[in-house]
This record gives sequence, structure tokens and C-alpha cells, in this order.
Amino acid sequence: MYKYHCLNPIAEVGLDRFTTDYAQTAKVEEADAILVRSAAMHDMEFSENLKAIGRAGAGVNNIPLEKCAEKGIVVFNTPGANANGVKELVIAGMLLASRDIVGGINWVQEYEEDGNIAKLAEKQKKQFAGHEIEGKKLGVIGLGAIGVLVANVATHLGMEVYGYDPYVSVDSAWKLSRSIHHATSVDELYKECDFITIHVPATEDTKNLIDKDAISIMKKDVVVMNFARDVLVNGEDMVDALVSGAVKRYVTDFPTPEIAGVKNAIVIPHLGASTEESEDNCAVMAVAELKDYLENGNIRNSVNYPACEMGDRAGNVRITILHKNIPNMLGQFTALLAEADMNIALLSNKSKKEYAYTMIDVETAVSDEVQEKIAKINGVLKVRVLA
Repeated sequence: MYKYHCLNPIAEVGLDRFTTDYAQTAKVEEADAILVRSAAMHDMEFSENLKAIGRAGAGVNNIPLEKCAEKGIVVFNTPGANANGVKELVIAGMLLASRDIVGGINWVQEYEEDGNIAKLAEKQKKQFAGHEIEGKKLGVIGLGAIGVLVANVATHLGMEVYGYDPYVSVDSAWKLSRSIHHATSVDELYKECDFITIHVPATEDTKNLIDKDAISIMKKDVVVMNFARDVLVNGEDMVDALVSGAVKRYVTDFPTPEIAGVKNAIVIPHLGASTEESEDNCAVMAVAELKDYLENGNIRNSVNYPACEMGDRAGNVRITILHKNIPNMLGQFTALLAEADMNIALLSNKSKKEYAYTMIDVETAVSDEVQEKIAKINGVLKVRVLA
């Protein structure tokens, strides 16, 4: 019986995917797996029993990834599960920035009791007029699950789309419209585009990706949109750019004290993935990832360990080993099994930076002694035997 704990409310459609082999527990220290959305986990202590964390969403800045990796805890996220919800809000943000819809709505509310509101509206509507997005150039930084959807739908709206992502995956490349111009540098995108939208993860390399230097290259009256993470845009530099008029509009899904209330900033209260469909999709995907890992040892969409899959166990006993990515680990594992007179039916070994994962199917039972010997090898972080 596996036990799981939810740090945040998780959609029932996802939790319903757990079978009778699983039970929800109120005690986090008992859990084999944790499901989380936005709850902060950096100060949490993790029990030796914890094997995996499923983030029902894409961002994982609320999870201590390195700490988890060192303790042999695999962290999963759900890339693409909320992509459509974010895509739709990005398009809405672009339209809000092109025409002063918000200002117009606020004006109507201000004059809602005026009996001449219809005539007044005809006189005042010019101050809220704007531009159409058809024919404008959109720059998409990051062509992952969300970026590809945004880029493709923008082409159907008649926009000329520039995409930039030096690490675009084969899967994303296949989904990308042929009409999208592949920018060779982010500077090319800054110089050419009327709208710029960011869809990259928050890392040390992407923090402050858009700052005063980037803004200085951009076109006059550019609209910048950030529906990825607040730290991707330097807040102080963006405020200065809005005040000076270097940036026409800044549309962001991340309210911060420095940007909230600034003129020409359209600040949305983090609604990108907050749709029933997105929450359902994320929950279903996170539960599927956790189940496959707990039952079969397969890793898909982990952010701190490599992807590694060998399908169902098909009657074999499977040994899974989370370990450091250092020389001769595989040789030590196979030598130990040979010494125990155990035949290897199938083996897979993958690495990701400092960490690696090995899956070994054997045709006979694995004794506690063999498991303990593997666990004692220098660099091994966690061993599981699935039978």
C-alpha cells in the first residue's frame, strides 16, 4: 500500500486515478509521495520514506530540487498540462494591451448612472482606441509547450511571428508552424518585434532576461508580456521604461509591489493556469507520473533526475537506483549482481548533470542483503526493489 499526501487542494479527477493500492494520509512524514501546487517546501524536512514529489503545474521554484536530489527524491512537474489555459490568457493580454479595453470598462463604470452615457461614450471612445494585432510582429522567447501554442495561434490571427529558443526540443519543433521565423538571436527578436512574450523557466541564466539593456534594443512602443515567472523581467527597469515611454505596455501575470498600479502596466493576479481544465489536466498528469514511478520505476518529466523508462515490469523484479553521476557506478552494480549469481534481463542507465538513474530487471528475487550492498556503494542515494 502506497501513501500520498496533498500539500494543496488537488483536483479530484486526478486523485480518482489512484487505485485501491493507494491511500491518502494526513501525516506528511508517512507519505511515499507528495502532491503540491504552490505550497512552499524549502523549509520542510523530508522523511526517508518519501520517494517522489509531483508538482501539479510547470514551475518548481517552491521545491528545493537539489535537497531532494541528494535525498533520492524524484521531483516531477507537468509541462504542457496547463499550456492551453496560459496560451489563451497571453492572447487576451495582447488584446488588452493593443486596445485600452480596461480603461474603457472603467470609464463605463464611472459613468454608469449618467442618463446620457450612450452619447458621452460616442464622444469619449476615441481616448480608448488602439491598434489591431493583425500584421504586427510577435516575438516568442522560449518554444516549449506554451510558447509553441502562442506562436501558432498568433499566425492564425494574422501576425508575423518570430521565435527564439536555442534548446527547442524535437517534439516542439514538429508542432511549430512552418511560417514562424526562427530568430538566430534574442537581440534580433528585440529589434524587430512589436510584441514580445516570454515562455522560459526561471533559472539563474534567465533571471532578469529582460532588463534595461534588452529594453534599449527594443522598438519604440513595444509591448512586453510575462506569463512565465516574475523574476524573468527586472521590475525596476520595467517601471523606468513604462514611465519614460520606452515600453508602451507591460502585461504580467505576477503582481509585485513595484509594478502594481504603475501606469501602462496591466497586472493580472496569476490567472494563467487557473482554469478548471488546467487544474484537472495537471492533477491527472501528476498522479500518472507518480504511479508509474512508484509501481514501475519509470521517470518521465522529472526536473532533478534524468528521464528513464523501461515500461511495465512484465513479471520481472526491477531494481531502481538513484545515484551520483560518477565513473564505474554501472560496473559496480553489475559486478555485485553477478557475484550473487543473478542474471540481468534488461538494463537502462541515464544521467542528468550531477545525478544518474539505473534500472535493472532481473529474473529472480532480490535479497535484502543484495539491496543493502547496493545501497552501501559510494554515490548511491536510494535503492528500491519492485517485485
